[in-house]
Amino acid sequence: MIDILEWLSATAPAVALRRSGTLYMFINAAHILAIGLLIGAILPLDLRLAGFFRKVPVEILAPFLSRAAGVGLVAAIVTGFCLFSVRAVEYAGNPAFLAKLCLVALGLLNLSIVHLGRGWKMVLSLGIVQPGLRFAAALSAVLWIAAVIAGRWIGFF
Repeated sequence: MIDILEWLSATAPAVALRRSGTLYMFINAAHILAIGLLIGAILPLDLRLAGFFRKVPVEILAPFLSRAAGVGLVAAIVTGFCLFSVRAVEYAGNPAFLAKLCLVALGLLNLSIVHLGRGWKMVLSLGIVQPGLRFAAALSAVLWIAAVIAGRWIGFF
């Protein structure tokens, strides 16, 4: 595994990020903006699905916020991988980074269960939020906020 991480840190993009403070700054800023888009879209959606803001029609809100969160998630994963590649061996041994990866994996698992389930289709077509989906939305909010906190925690190890 160390060989793969060392290889990743030696790739051209990783070397370019290490050599250019400006490039690293832009990728880091893009990562922060992507996380902002993800959290800024998923929290209102999760809160609405969990039962708050009931006056807002969920069948109108859900498709837009879900797609916006998806764009943020993809961008955060891509930019996060670029940042990871700069010091892959060090990050792989960082407990906060490992916690963040676990939380993101759990968030993705929850997302997959929600989007593949019948409950999501009922939200989009009828605006009906079933109790299981309410729980999944609350869990989603907790997982993504915890992943952000774990990400901030990385720098303290």
